[in-house]
Amino acid sequence: MTLKIRPITDHDFFSWYDLYVAYGKFYETEVEGDRAILVWSWLIDPAHETEALVAEDDGKLVGVAHIREFARPLAGERGIYIDDLFVDPDARNSGVASALIAEVKSIAAKRHAGIVRWITADDNETAQRLYDKLANRTSWVTYDLVV
Repeated sequence: MTLKIRPITDHDFFSWYDLYVAYGKFYETEVEGDRAILVWSWLIDPAHETEALVAEDDGKLVGVAHIREFARPLAGERGIYIDDLFVDPDARNSGVASALIAEVKSIAAKRHAGIVRWITADDNETAQRLYDKLANRTSWVTYDLVV
């Protein structure tokens, strides 16, 4: 495996799309079609807050992370939030997720952000085993208020 973590480019659309759709299916969420096109438009727009990193192995995209900066008023600093992290099932357990998170941490350090934060489903025990090795599990509870 020759793994390279890099920012997404215009040429990555079809490979990114396949990973994004697989990510949606993993979480039983429909992302095909218009939603995917909207998210893609965000990712390739340098003025949009959302960015993407991809993991490339010998020319094939095997992972993706969507990230964005956020303000932390109580801490008086900024952070980087990982909105989505997905690794192709065939590439799992090969260090792809760890490499993506390490690159996000590097970006956070370069931007003087104080924290990298993400959430995962409470039943995603496989991911949690990795995350528990890389970061501190918090005691915060998340709420969604649908508008």
